[in-house]
Amino acid sequence: MTKVYEENYNQRHINIQKILIERFGGRGLETYIKSDELTVILSKSILIKVINFLKDDKDFQFKQLIDICGVDYPNRVERFEVVYHLLSLSLNQRIRVKLSVKDGDMVPSVVSIYEAANWYEREVWDLYGVIFSNHPDLRRILTDYGFEGHPLRKDFPLSGFTQVKYDDSEKRVVKERVNLVQDFRTFDFESPWEGPEYNNLNKDSDKK
Repeated sequence: MTKVYEENYNQRHINIQKILIERFGGRGLETYIKSDELTVILSKSILIKVINFLKDDKDFQFKQLIDICGVDYPNRVERFEVVYHLLSLSLNQRIRVKLSVKDGDMVPSVVSIYEAANWYEREVWDLYGVIFSNHPDLRRILTDYGFEGHPLRKDFPLSGFTQVKYDDSEKRVVKERVNLVQDFRTFDFESPWEGPEYNNLNKDSDKK
């Protein structure tokens, strides 16, 4: 990115930020620029209006939805973030829009605005359990039929709840609940296989 282009890119961010604050600032919308990226934080009540505005306004033309993803913050009251990444080819500009919701809250679907949102919203529902209202076909897309839970939630066990195996006596693949001998396993970031006790022993031996 050349210096002139970077300056123009950042200035467009500032212009978009100013217009959005003027139009929606008093209705639950905030913005910030960090690492040359513009992020818009809003409430779900104005999601559809803001997305429509970003897509259809002649000065913006964010016609492409690049992705929708989820983020899990288990300790927050509004546990989940839903993040939208938009692209304007006419401006050669990207923007991030995100909102926070409680577990069990419904987020308005944007499938009527971007057809690509269909699979993206299904993925967020499948992996995080965030419900999208007015979605035409909200069902799992990555996990199997009958899957229990949402595997990208931070409290979802690494082993899962069920497993499949070939049963030689029945001559077929069967599904059964995971049964671990250990109630839990302790890991750390330095040595995930041996656990913290192993590392403490090594540290003590290094001191001798």
